[in-house]
Amino acid sequence: MKLGFFTMPVHPIGRNYAQTLKEDREAFILADKLGFAEGYCGEHLTDVVENIPNSLMFIATLLDATKRMKVGTAVHNLPHSHPVVVASNVAMIDNLFQGRFIFGIGAGILRSDAEALGILDLDRGAMFVEAIDQILAIWDGKAPYNIKGQFWNISTEKNLWPEVGLGTIVKPYQKPHPEIVGTASDPESKGVIALGRRGWGPVSSNLMHANCLGQHWTSYGKGAAEGGHKADRAIWRVARSIFVHEDDKVARAYGGDDARSPYRFYMKQLFAKLARYKKFAPFKASPDVPDEAVTLDYVIDNLIIRGPVNKVVDEILTLNETVGGFGTLLYCGKDWTDPALGRASMELMAEKVMPAVNAALGKRAVAAE
Repeated sequence: MKLGFFTMPVHPIGRNYAQTLKEDREAFILADKLGFAEGYCGEHLTDVVENIPNSLMFIATLLDATKRMKVGTAVHNLPHSHPVVVASNVAMIDNLFQGRFIFGIGAGILRSDAEALGILDLDRGAMFVEAIDQILAIWDGKAPYNIKGQFWNISTEKNLWPEVGLGTIVKPYQKPHPEIVGTASDPESKGVIALGRRGWGPVSSNLMHANCLGQHWTSYGKGAAEGGHKADRAIWRVARSIFVHEDDKVARAYGGDDARSPYRFYMKQLFAKLARYKKFAPFKASPDVPDEAVTLDYVIDNLIIRGPVNKVVDEILTLNETVGGFGTLLYCGKDWTDPALGRASMELMAEKVMPAVNAALGKRAVAAE
């Protein structure tokens, strides 16, 4: 099992913006030094709490600051930009990182983002599909382009001047394009089926109960079969909120019980946004759990892995067994309310927890032969 990093920064209102950006970068740099295999950043345009508006721009700042791990968007919201802008910007980023870039894509979840852009009443799902199809067509095609769509038309026919390079859009470094992944937080997500059809990697949100995750792989396998692709569990990323500390009391307090806990604040923010639209299904251990039972404390107790090394190891192994195995565990970043505790948890995760997890998985594999 590989260890990755994911952050949709969730910082308390009133924190200095420049400082939170600095801390978010430091978390990625630390992950790289600790040997995390990959790291992802999300984006929102109209949220001062989840306050990175452009994941590509943020990732670009990590070019010389990271050396080993792959970095990616999770996700870049395709309806928010013209496909030509996305295709060219992603191709540039991919060339800068020379194979260390992963392209995570989505349709955009915040209605306030869509309202600000004037696309609130448009079919953003259809925009998303058209955008990625056009981006792939650009990368696969040659100038002059003539790509028609419902939302965007792309052409360089009138002003093509190949002798001086005009009319051609740059290509990605990786061929035919960077690895593409998509995230999902709904157990019944149709997007996971679509990812399977195209052979792209699924990322299961840390806002899902472990008992819901298996449905994602079932859906992905269905889509993969329809698209003629092999459903290899190594491609599956599962995100989890994890806090490691050898003092169990500290782990439980900082990991969610204390009112000042960054884990509690994180879950409070995201739980409130989903609860507003009565989207309780991802949080439930089973569908028969009544909505009124899904409280903030229920979410914290069921969706956060916290404790000493051995306890965290056991919970990760149980998670892996519950879902039938997956390729990469994404450790989810939080606000560094206490920087020392935040860094120490990542260090313990990389240096103690994951080696123990993989040793146990290795023994189980040998025993099964």
